[in-house]
Amino acid sequence: MSNILKEKFLLFRIRAKKDPDAFGQIYDAYVRKIYRFIYFKVASAELAEDLTSETFLKAWQYLMEKREVPHLQALLYTVARNVVIDHYRAAAHLQADIPLDEAVANELTSAGSEKLLKDVEAGIDMMKVLEKLRGLKDEYREVVVMKYLDELTTSEIATALGKTQANVRVILHRATKALGDSIQDARERTPQNPDRSEE
Repeated sequence: MSNILKEKFLLFRIRAKKDPDAFGQIYDAYVRKIYRFIYFKVASAELAEDLTSETFLKAWQYLMEKREVPHLQALLYTVARNVVIDHYRAAAHLQADIPLDEAVANELTSAGSEKLLKDVEAGIDMMKVLEKLRGLKDEYREVVVMKYLDELTTSEIATALGKTQANVRVILHRATKALGDSIQDARERTPQNPDRSEE
């Protein structure tokens, strides 16, 4: 059974029978992607876990209202974005530059990370890439995480973010350039280049 058909079947079971096992299968399929997406937007791994749980709870509630869901993955990313926005509104503070937890970084760098490295700059330490990724503006960080770490297509990203594919391509180009520039700037500021750090 293809993923699309399987998701449609699971959605039917959820809406028609309020089947928690069907939702559990959806959770298992998407929890790592949604967690990773949220992790780069918040202050800690613990907060990312809490907001990921909240995302799936809200998704369950949405599905219980028997609303139409044309694209499940897009729904989950949209709910995750809104949960993070709501968190920051409630906390009434701005996102800070948070140091990256090395253990979490190792977990996050599975799967699509090699592709990210090749597209940004081959051979650089993945921890540095992830640290610089946190420094990007939110819109850039979202598309980079979705494209290179979660390996979504441009079409899937466009659906999840409510943008056109052309718009996503432009944002992705700008994001990878900004990330590459940030990494290059960090390299030039190393002790081997002390003159650059005084600029």
